[in-house]
Amino acid sequence: MSQEREGRGGASRRAAGELESDVMAVLWAADSALTAAQVGERLPGELAYTTVLTILSRLVDKKQLTRARSGRGYAFAPVRDQASDTARRMASLLDQGLDRKAVLTRFVSTLSGEDEALMQELLRGDEGP
Repeated sequence: MSQEREGRGGASRRAAGELESDVMAVLWAADSALTAAQVGERLPGELAYTTVLTILSRLVDKKQLTRARSGRGYAFAPVRDQASDTARRMASLLDQGLDRKAVLTRFVSTLSGEDEALMQELLRGDEGP
């Protein structure tokens, strides 16, 4: 996931969207809502507090996070768990395809044997979520 590029002064910068993904990963791994400072402490590398706060605010605007008062600031939490978020994005991508059958056929053809067996179990209703 670490596609970095050179920034000013030779410092490496994360690729677009990577920081949002990293922030979401931190919040999904947490047991409870976190403040911007707590998120920043758990992210790799040195990031300015304002950068972390900007990313958190963008994720709130995108309705991926909620925020609640915590002292003088806010604590942030994901709206949905990681599996639900991934499933939502997969469904959105599927809806963008012109030929749903072709998209599903190609997706299924890329599954490993283990994932294919799991998919068959789920379709039969053998396993719960």
